[in-house]
Amino acid sequence: MPETAKQPLPSGPSTLCFNKEEFMKDDFNVEHFVVECRRKVPLEMLRSDLHVYLKILQSAMIELINKDYADFVNLSTNLIGMDKAINNLLNPLNHLKHEILNVRNSMVEAGRAVDEKMKQQAKIRERKECLRTLMGIIQSLEKMEKLLGILPSKGTQTPHFRELNGQLIERVATEFNKLQFYVGKCRGLPLVEDIKPRIANITMMLQYSLERSFKEGLSSGNTEVLRDCLRTYATIDKMRDAESLFRSFVVKDYMEETISEQFIRNHPQGLEGMFSAVLEFFPRHCSKLCEITTGGSLHGPRDVISGYDFVVNSVWPEIVGNLEAQTPSIFAPGNPNVFHEKYTISIKFMERFELQCDSQASVKRLRSHPSYNAFMSKWSLPVYFQIRFQEIAGYLETSLNSPFTPSSDKTLFHLECSAVLWNCLHQCWSDSVYLVPLCHRFWKLTLQLLSRYAVWVSEVHEEMAARPLPQRESSSNLQQLAKPSNGDLGSLNATGVPLSATPSVASVVTVNNIVLLVSDAQKVTAKIPEFFESSVIHRVKEIGGDNISLLRDGLKDAEDSILLHLPQFESYLTSEITAQCIVHLKSVNDIPRLYRRTNREVPSKPSIYATNLVQPLADFLNSYKDAVSSSNQKQWAVVVLQSLGEQFLSAVSDVLTAVKKMEESLKRLKAGRGGNVAGGTQGMSDDDKIRQQLYLDVKEFGKQMASLGVSDSDVEAYGRLFETARSAVSTDGAAIG
Repeated sequence: MPETAKQPLPSGPSTLCFNKEEFMKDDFNVEHFVVECRRKVPLEMLRSDLHVYLKILQSAMIELINKDYADFVNLSTNLIGMDKAINNLLNPLNHLKHEILNVRNSMVEAGRAVDEKMKQQAKIRERKECLRTLMGIIQSLEKMEKLLGILPSKGTQTPHFRELNGQLIERVATEFNKLQFYVGKCRGLPLVEDIKPRIANITMMLQYSLERSFKEGLSSGNTEVLRDCLRTYATIDKMRDAESLFRSFVVKDYMEETISEQFIRNHPQGLEGMFSAVLEFFPRHCSKLCEITTGGSLHGPRDVISGYDFVVNSVWPEIVGNLEAQTPSIFAPGNPNVFHEKYTISIKFMERFELQCDSQASVKRLRSHPSYNAFMSKWSLPVYFQIRFQEIAGYLETSLNSPFTPSSDKTLFHLECSAVLWNCLHQCWSDSVYLVPLCHRFWKLTLQLLSRYAVWVSEVHEEMAARPLPQRESSSNLQQLAKPSNGDLGSLNATGVPLSATPSVASVVTVNNIVLLVSDAQKVTAKIPEFFESSVIHRVKEIGGDNISLLRDGLKDAEDSILLHLPQFESYLTSEITAQCIVHLKSVNDIPRLYRRTNREVPSKPSIYATNLVQPLADFLNSYKDAVSSSNQKQWAVVVLQSLGEQFLSAVSDVLTAVKKMEESLKRLKAGRGGNVAGGTQGMSDDDKIRQQLYLDVKEFGKQMASLGVSDSDVEAYGRLFETARSAVSTDGAAIG
């Protein structure tokens, strides 16, 4: 029962343990109802409430029946005799249904008869139309034969006709066009098959007359004759025939004479001169046709005969055909420089040729023409790129066989392989090598060159990690690193750049080479963004590339791969320099021996080791001042001085601790013996002299740092070192100088 038809249940006492609306739900379930009520009250109370509500429902039902009793009685009274009334209506309704079906069948039959008549009339109309068309064909044939004067002679198949010219050709062409239309509508009929020889005679006569008139117009340059001929060709839908006739009658002879190997050899400008001569064809032989078909200064839009494209359909195919047949050498990729020159000249010629097209639509037709695609496919661009790839990549690969050969031009890079890499990158995008269709290939080659350089840097790193430098143990001074030794590069010039190199990576992993490698790698990566902006980005935009950020990301990855191992190289260099400097710190442990029980004077100047402590670092920076940037010099110096300061602090702390212990031992000994064990001059003890000397040495270390351009604040270890030495002196009452 729909929700709107449900009668409300009578209300019950508020003390009932259930909701009466539960009985009206569509999904009412007795078991679920009992379970829910049992959770609230016992079963006895539920049964009692249900009995109460049952009595309420029975009372409500009795009241409802009593209320509508008269309606119930009247309903039963009104239904008496209803079945007889229904039976009385049944027969008339069946009769009416039968009559309606008869009418419907009659209408269907009448409709079918009308459709049949309509089909017959349509066939009659088609036959009448076909008959009129056949009559039109006969009339057109007789009219054209009369205009052409075709009078077949008896006993021969060769017709006799008179020549056509001027307006007569156009009249015949109009009638011929009408004949073609009629023949198309009646194709396959016996009459049409019978008159085909007559149509062929008329077609031959018309084409002959048109060709003769068109050739006369081309030879004499008569614009009106050409206009009439082109209009007639357009009328009979034979425009391609006119273009083919122009190609064979005019274009072919000119191009065969102009396009040849001999012409290229004899002309002072070679291939470029030949293409210039080809373009001269347009003002000489094609100007009048272009005026008629595209419009010119002497003719308005009404005089233009559209539908022709002599530039694309007549001139261009003949040019391509002669280039392929007469000058195949221009497509040879064997000599890449010559190939690049000829390809560039040819592309410029094509650009100039496109200017002869009268519209963008004509240019599109030219670029989609089969001969255009054939011409472009003749250029072996993949072969050219492969030759360039071997040339450029081979040049870099050869330089990496002797990677640490010094560069001839040290103003840019110090290593020849870095200079070669830079030249190769520029060569990829130079005007004498780059070709627009190969943009993606040269971009890939650019990334490959950078990747190869990064691989070489990685190989050097692996060799460096596998072969510790010999100078760590044998050299006492980094000045020796710049002098010839077994496996070293050779001598350095005044700028610290090597003058010779050995061929294998295994024999050239030296401090000198690592310095130059780091310097060149940083210069290469620093110059790559500028190189991209100046040499690459405008090439990419020429071909419509718009995702420049993606290319920049590729270069950034290449830069990161080159710089990947530079921190390890720098760490290796700084540890090498630090090792040379730390050697001098051994003298710190000798200071107590110099002052204990020697009656030496109070120290007033730093020790010799202190003045030489940073000398290896100073010599290194001076040797490579032109090879290493100032920022790198300071960075490396700070790292070395920080490590050296830590070692210096450790040595000074050890000495001060030992001095303190010795001093306390002497005090205890003095207290036990009751004697005077103090030694020294002017009241300063030996221990105070030791502390004073250490303080002077630490101050000298700070001065040496300052001479290298490094402040105290840059080296955190020096602050702790200085504070340790100063506090030791002030605590023990020694004079601070």
